[in-house]
Amino acid sequence: MACVDLETTGGAAASHRVIEVGIVLLDGGVVVEEWSSLVNPGCHIPRGITTITGIDTGMVAEAPRFEELGEAILRRLTGCLFVAHNAGFDFGFLNMELGACLRDPVCRSRMIDTVALAKTRHPGAKLSLDALCTRYGIDRSHRVKHGALLDAELLAQLYVELSGGRQIGLGLVAEAASAVPTAVLTLRERPYRAPRPHAPSEDELVRHAAFLATLVDPIWAQAR
Repeated sequence: MACVDLETTGGAAASHRVIEVGIVLLDGGVVVEEWSSLVNPGCHIPRGITTITGIDTGMVAEAPRFEELGEAILRRLTGCLFVAHNAGFDFGFLNMELGACLRDPVCRSRMIDTVALAKTRHPGAKLSLDALCTRYGIDRSHRVKHGALLDAELLAQLYVELSGGRQIGLGLVAEAASAVPTAVLTLRERPYRAPRPHAPSEDELVRHAAFLATLVDPIWAQAR
């Protein structure tokens, strides 16, 4: 499972570029790797984007181009489901950059959108990353600026919560069940119990009929 966040020069993949990539890999709900890199977009970073991300044109001047990072990114995404917050945005930019360096796009069937997951679980609630972190008690006090790795780390925690919290896979339950001796579970060792009668007695039928007679305009009578 790869939790991915991208920072970009703007909101449209057709006319903007990626300036930072953050990837957090999960295995069974546990973080197994974190990776990030600034990206030189080959263009000026607008002041508004710098205000949001803290990344300016000078900071990425010596950073690698996306085509230099493609192999490292795809190596971490191969065979993984792709988790992102508002995933269509990140998918659009990722596949735009991959296409620009003549690499195959990432299939959208691998996309998991935490906005969509949260909308299903909390209809009508605020769905921003900040709002959902607050809802689930995820510490975001250090999120002064938007950063790809920081946001991917928060996203990973959010995805774990949206997927059932820290009991993902129910590993402890499975281990406890496997510890029970098989012999205990076999039917032949259980004591025989004669079947119990479940049909109502004559007295119960009489009392039931008397009770029904006390009901005024029962709904089953209206259906006749």
